[in-house]
Amino acid sequence: MFNFCDQEGGERLPLTQVLRRQRVLCAPNDEVTRPAALVTQATPPACHIRAPGPVLEVYPSYLWEFTVEPRLDFFGSPLAGKVLKHVNSAGKAISDSSLPGTVQELVKIRASQINGCGFCTDMHTKDAAHAGESAQRLHLVAAWREATVFTDAERAALELAEQGTRIADASGGVTDEAWERAAKHFDEEQLVALISLIALINAYNRVNVINRQPAGDYRPGMFG
Repeated sequence: MFNFCDQEGGERLPLTQVLRRQRVLCAPNDEVTRPAALVTQATPPACHIRAPGPVLEVYPSYLWEFTVEPRLDFFGSPLAGKVLKHVNSAGKAISDSSLPGTVQELVKIRASQINGCGFCTDMHTKDAAHAGESAQRLHLVAAWREATVFTDAERAALELAEQGTRIADASGGVTDEAWERAAKHFDEEQLVALISLIALINAYNRVNVINRQPAGDYRPGMFG
């Protein structure tokens, strides 16, 4: 078992104590599990693995802090304003459709989770909670298949949203089975709204992910 040197005084400590002090995740064979930018070849002294080969410097947790900034002020752009005017109008048409609001929020949350869109996930989980959605159901959206808290209609919408979002992952696109399950629970207008919603939330996700839009500060109603 490797011995580790804690940065405070150069004390040699077991791995578990170093992890507890500095919240560092280490793996066998000199592998350090963290963003690559935080692992460098270095020479002592530092908190490092005492093992043959290059010394891997283990950075303390206070150096891991970072801030997320958007790549550009997309929402302050006049052109983006023109584009989003039409995109938001489409969103209003879907929101005003007969597709149930609870289903709409679940679909937006699930697509945003799949796409890794922090901004949209933050926004739509907060909007759903503000509208009365339970914390239990929100916590289980990502694992809806094993959850017993969703209706058959909601499960069908979530399945269609997943397949519609992951089109590139399957050569067959959206399966007939997924479509048939959705068609059992939604009429033609609602299906049109559901397809449109899946397309729209994916567009929003891509704008925010590409621009690295920060997440966490959204408040329900802040966009009117």
